Amino acid sequence: MDASNQSTLDATRKHVGTRRQRVEDQAILTGRGQYGDDAALRPGTLHAAIVRSPHAHAKLTGIDSTRALALPGVRAVLTGPDLAAWSRPFVVGVKQPMEQWSLAIDHVRYVGEPVAVVIAENRYLAEDGVDLIQVAYEPLGAAVSIDDAIADDAPVLHEKVGSNIVSDRSFHYGDPEAAFAAAAHRIGLTVRYPRNSCTPIECAVVVAEYLSVQDGYDVQSNFMGPFSLHTVMALALKVPGNRLRHRTFADSGGSFGVKQAVFPYAVLMCLASRKAGAPVKWVEDRLEHLAAATSATGRLAHIEAAVDADGRITALSFDQFDDCGGYLRAPEPATFYRMHGCLTGAYDIRNLAVRNRVVLTNKTPAGLVRGFGGPQVYFALERLMQRIAQQLSIDPLELYRRNFIAADAFPYRAAAGALIDSGNYQGALDLVRNEGGLDQLLARRDEVRARGGLYGIGYAAIVEPSISNMGYITTVMPREAREKAGPKNGAIAAATVAVDPLGGVSVVIASAPAGQGHKTVCAQIVADVLGVDPDNVTVNIEFDTQKDGWSVAAGNYSSRFAGAVAGTVHLAACRLRDKLASIAASQLGCQTDEIIFAEGKIAPRNRPEAAQPFTRLAANPHWAPALLPEGVEPGLRETVFWTPPQLTAPDDQDRVNTSAAYGFAFDVCAVEVDRVTGRVHIDRYITTHDAGRILNPALADGQIRGAFAQGLGAALMEEFRYGQDGSFQSGTFADYLVPTTCEVPEPVILHMETPSPFTPLGAKGLGEGNNMSTPVCVANAVADALGVSDVTLPLTPSKVMALMGMADPPPSAGSQAIPKASAKGGKSLSASGEVRLAATPEAVYAVLMDPAALAKVIPGCNALTPNGDNRYRADVTVGVGMIKARYAAEVALSDLNPPHSLRLSGTGISSVGTAKGSGLVTLAVDGAGTLLSYDYEAEVSGKVAAVGGRMLEGAARIVLRQLFDQLGRQAAGETKPSWWRRLLDRWERKS
Repeated sequence: MDASNQSTLDATRKHVGTRRQRVEDQAILTGRGQYGDDAALRPGTLHAAIVRSPHAHAKLTGIDSTRALALPGVRAVLTGPDLAAWSRPFVVGVKQPMEQWSLAIDHVRYVGEPVAVVIAENRYLAEDGVDLIQVAYEPLGAAVSIDDAIADDAPVLHEKVGSNIVSDRSFHYGDPEAAFAAAAHRIGLTVRYPRNSCTPIECAVVVAEYLSVQDGYDVQSNFMGPFSLHTVMALALKVPGNRLRHRTFADSGGSFGVKQAVFPYAVLMCLASRKAGAPVKWVEDRLEHLAAATSATGRLAHIEAAVDADGRITALSFDQFDDCGGYLRAPEPATFYRMHGCLTGAYDIRNLAVRNRVVLTNKTPAGLVRGFGGPQVYFALERLMQRIAQQLSIDPLELYRRNFIAADAFPYRAAAGALIDSGNYQGALDLVRNEGGLDQLLARRDEVRARGGLYGIGYAAIVEPSISNMGYITTVMPREAREKAGPKNGAIAAATVAVDPLGGVSVVIASAPAGQGHKTVCAQIVADVLGVDPDNVTVNIEFDTQKDGWSVAAGNYSSRFAGAVAGTVHLAACRLRDKLASIAASQLGCQTDEIIFAEGKIAPRNRPEAAQPFTRLAANPHWAPALLPEGVEPGLRETVFWTPPQLTAPDDQDRVNTSAAYGFAFDVCAVEVDRVTGRVHIDRYITTHDAGRILNPALADGQIRGAFAQGLGAALMEEFRYGQDGSFQSGTFADYLVPTTCEVPEPVILHMETPSPFTPLGAKGLGEGNNMSTPVCVANAVADALGVSDVTLPLTPSKVMALMGMADPPPSAGSQAIPKASAKGGKSLSASGEVRLAATPEAVYAVLMDPAALAKVIPGCNALTPNGDNRYRADVTVGVGMIKARYAAEVALSDLNPPHSLRLSGTGISSVGTAKGSGLVTLAVDGAGTLLSYDYEAEVSGKVAAVGGRMLEGAARIVLRQLFDQLGRQAAGETKPSWWRRLLDRWERKS
């Protein structure tokens, strides 16, 4: 954008840059929003539920759907053998002999992997059908962590690959070896970034229909893009792209990146529709979302800096492993390579060495989570900056100032290829000190420490990329492979602006917003260009691949909107304005450049009396095309495609400009740590942003607050946990903690603007920045408060207490059921205690040895049949929280010492996982009754384990209470059920 165009834009701008209220809110706040579950369905639409693997790694040896298909209302069951005729595996960006289909074919590689789909007349019947599907597994060893997966004896996830490292690439820029050899200091550290994800209010929704061989598929979903994955979906369905119509809903209940992971389910529901012969709807529930949607990529990184005596960094070395889960699912390894060009961050570092290894583990496939790549890179880089400042005794702000890219160096070409467009990073430091109250925080730190408190201040400086280069992912391939495949680059955005026969203005954009306010901003932009009120501009955000202008880069990801989509809307509006100006000039008898658009009118600049209402003059070409000036084509609809020319393919030296624009954020976090509880209290959080031109300050601040809240969750609460066997252990919000408004303080937001010379409006993205900067900024503050060198996210109270050298107190004595990590994986429950029963030990022992009586004692037992000496087959229904399953179990009695003691053991398998346990029961005379003592340990895995420790603990107590209550009544000869049994029976009859 040249200076003359910018000055013209500034002179005419009335709405862009103002805090205009969102037009989207009225419908949403009055209940008129149209989310995925609100979509109108065609008559005859069926509903789907998914059978998921309870194992992290197993051979899939058989699926029996007979019982499910016999259930009235179940119309079809889709299984792996159906897929070969209608689909193929998803393509991936790394050429390795590994396959992922939309359903597991012969192996399962993570807990929650889809194994079958039950299609029924309603969701309730579909869920009942899921419980009746019998799947045979042969469990295999699991590689759960990066360390497990890269070990020499690790179980290999994909046998044809032969290794769990599916990509290993090294890069050199400049001369890092010489820089390290000459450096006064070599300072490094090893960090781990944990797996976490997003928790939007609305989970995934897909409505799919198979039309015919000729017409293909029609899909409606809340998929957010990038629409390069439309190609991946079409290829997987074995249809041309024009036979996969994909539409989005009018509203989306949040995404934060995670709804990129809807695309495999769009394919799956297309196949389910084809199998059932009817449209199919699927709505993801919360447990499915947490366990199996996607995850931020976990990273293990060693980073080292070559540092001069004065603190100037001359070289960086990254050695990184990314945990991408059970499959390398598109667009991964995007988390590595989106940030590749700007790995040196905000710093002027000319020498760089990088080694990237993509690792597969028995966990959910990784994907796009807000700021993907940024949190992982900056957690290493900014922890290193604090380490350098500490070891060299340099004030952190001075260290930043010495290493920042100079303000007069922009556009700046980074060592790995990023062309950083504009900025003034030193100015941000001044802004923080002058307007953020930094000096006050430094004084407060001294004051709190003087009275023995734990107070720390952390910093983080990040470059925030926006408008991804569609060719960056090809950096994972060697130059020869890229040449063979052909170059890929650019970031095409599309927008359409039109005038209707009554002079109304409408806009269509190729995006898929999830609550950011795109309608509001687009209306502001078009209103400024055409001189009308934003309320008179209608913006359509419902994406339709068969009707709208779009590209492979379309979608709502990587902060594309402000720089690319909004900029393209501006270009389309300008093109339409120029056409209208030539028509108006002909009718008003003046030159085209004399026409102005303002206050809802079109007029010659020097003849305001000749002004005509915009709605009248702009509508005329519809009614009287014969009056169009010579050379002006009919129609008032302009569609513009735009791509930044700076986004070229990776060059022969593997340098790549990964994004079109680069914002900047500098954060300061002040924390006080409670010595007693380990709780981290945010005293003040200052975040300074340069996102070029701010299009709507209110919406910009909303995006910053949202990213800050998510970043704070990653810093203090959020982490997906897995057992050693790969069992997922964070399946509810009781165990996967997310911050609420009570835990999120109001950040101090400061703005500065250095417009981008590479985007039409000078705007850059800012919706992801704090999810990149906040986790490490909080970590640096806590490390400063505690005086420790290494910290690991999330900084929960127990971790903070451990950093202070204080362990949790032991549990209280007495009867208890304590969930704990099992040495073999899964969730383990230990229970011990004493119960007094109103029957003799002989009577109690007799009940335990009588199959008919024992069946009445075991909670949820539907049937108990002998299977050898003191061994039985059992059909048992167990419920934990919202999870209820029917287990095929084996029960055994051993170590018999009548009537004093015995051991009760059991194992079971169900559609939601496995369970096994063993307990010693002892009986002693207690007056006229019996004192029963028990010491029991049970282990559960799969979906039941995912509900988390708190629910398992409560369930264990209830089950034990029921068991011993019934045991006592059976032994005493009582036939009247207890009050809780009567209540339960009554509830079951009603339901």
